[in-house]
Amino acid sequence: MAEDEWPDVRSMVLHALLRKIGEDRYPSVTMLDMVEQLLRPHEVPQYIAILLRQIDQETYPSIPMLRRLMALAD
Repeated sequence: MAEDEWPDVRSMVLHALLRKIGEDRYPSVTMLDMVEQLLRPHEVPQYIAILLRQIDQETYPSIPMLRRLMALAD
């Protein structure tokens, strides 16, 4: 297989994790950490939108998730 035919594994893993985070009521810290390691600048808005949806769905949002969002604002 030629190099340009290799799948973009980083992108595939990132999108799988983003999907999982969006579906899970309480996504794992490990998955959130992995996503943040894989993110490229142009992908940050999508991640922010997913975290905001998670926060909007909760009466008492996760403080660690709020802190993650605040860190992304820096």
